[in-house]
Amino acid sequence: MLLKENIPVKYIFGKIIKEIVFVTLYAGLIAILYNTFHFTRISIPIAVPTILGTVISLLLAFKSNQAYDRWWEARTLWGAIVNDTRTLTRQLMTFVSSPDTEDEKAFCIRLAKRQIAWCISLSKHLRDQNPLAGIDRLISAEDMEHIKNYSNVPLALQELQAIDIRNAHKLGWLNDFQQIQLDNTLTAFSNEMGGCERIKNTVFPATYSHYIHFSLVLFIMLLPFGLIEFFGVIEIPLVIAIASSFFLIEKMAIHLQDPFENKPTDTPTTAICRTIERDIKQMLKENYKQDEKISGPASQKSKIFYVL
Repeated sequence: MLLKENIPVKYIFGKIIKEIVFVTLYAGLIAILYNTFHFTRISIPIAVPTILGTVISLLLAFKSNQAYDRWWEARTLWGAIVNDTRTLTRQLMTFVSSPDTEDEKAFCIRLAKRQIAWCISLSKHLRDQNPLAGIDRLISAEDMEHIKNYSNVPLALQELQAIDIRNAHKLGWLNDFQQIQLDNTLTAFSNEMGGCERIKNTVFPATYSHYIHFSLVLFIMLLPFGLIEFFGVIEIPLVIAIASSFFLIEKMAIHLQDPFENKPTDTPTTAICRTIERDIKQMLKENYKQDEKISGPASQKSKIFYVL
């Protein structure tokens, strides 16, 4: 994810480098033709690109707002996952009648660690990565064999959770009320997973993006003709500056509208999973050691950003 301070200029303008090159060449060509060949001295009232720019600004503002809403909803869903994971572990540690006995303690630990695995697999599932990677240390070999038969690994893990809770109820480790409460917590996880999958699979309208981009290109093409009569060759840096502002806003909206693409602007699901694992293992009275490969960039103040 991107940190708040010291985002490098190279990273920012690297996203629109092709557009900047095109605008520079185009504005330079217009300036050369205007000053060299008198019959190409075409100018338009500055009000024309101004009106078009105002309309595009409103459209970009609406698009950015909608894109941020998608990103914020994704972050809200993962915040709920954190809360419900802690709730599930707390319920297991307090509901089970004798958590100090060998079998019941193993039951609590098994479900808590499987829930950590669920969070990790959901993060990878949403990013089109291998959802089985990195969870074999948290669940048994039997569980791994079971979930390999599913295309939706997080769903398979939730099924195993429900089966274990049902068996615990049959053994008398949980009463009816406690089973219902645990089942409600599992239902909350299903709803949160469904919300994330809805954001992932609902594509932002392509026609809307294309129309705005086409209008933006038209605005940039008209802009030199509205400025050159008043500013001469100075219109080149002016056009570059104005075009860069519009293109940056457009790129920002494009990045935010897809929060599960493993980009620096994504919802930080990997960092959230790391927090969940730390908290749950501490609740289980287990030692927790962060993987150095993952935690290194986050702990170094000199790093500008990193991909989760």
